[in-house]
Amino acid sequence: MAMKIRLARGGSKKRPFYRIVASDSRMPRDGRFIEKLGTYNPLLPKDSEDRVKMDMERVQHWLDQGAQPTDRISRFLEAAGHTPKKERANMKKAQPGKKAVERAEEKAAKASAAAEAPAEAPAAEAAAEE
Repeated sequence: MAMKIRLARGGSKKRPFYRIVASDSRMPRDGRFIEKLGTYNPLLPKDSEDRVKMDMERVQHWLDQGAQPTDRISRFLEAAGHTPKKERANMKKAQPGKKAVERAEEKAAKASAAAEAPAEAPAAEAAAEE
C-alpha cells in the first residue's frame, strides 16, 4: 500500500481549510484517509502559530513506515525544522528570459545615448562661443 502524507481540502467555497492526513495514494484527495495528523489554514497570517498544526510524533511514525510527504507537506516539515531543506529544481524561474534581457539592454543603451546627447550640446555651444 503506497502511503502519502498530504492535504485534504475542507471548508466552504473561497474559504479553504486543509487537514493534514495519512492516506493511501490511490484514494481521492478529499476521500478516505487512515489518520488525521494536523491542520493547515492558509487564511491565517504566515507568522501565526495556528496556521500549520501537526502532531510531529505521528508524522514521524508514518514517515518511518514509508509514507511519502507531498511537496507542500515536505515544505511544512522543513519550516518546522523536522527535515533538512532540499534544493529546489526551479532556481532560474525568477530570472528574465532572453528577449526580456535584450529589451532591457536596448532600453539602457537608448537611455544612455539620450543622456549623452544633451550633455554634449552645451559643451559644443560653449566651445563655439569661444
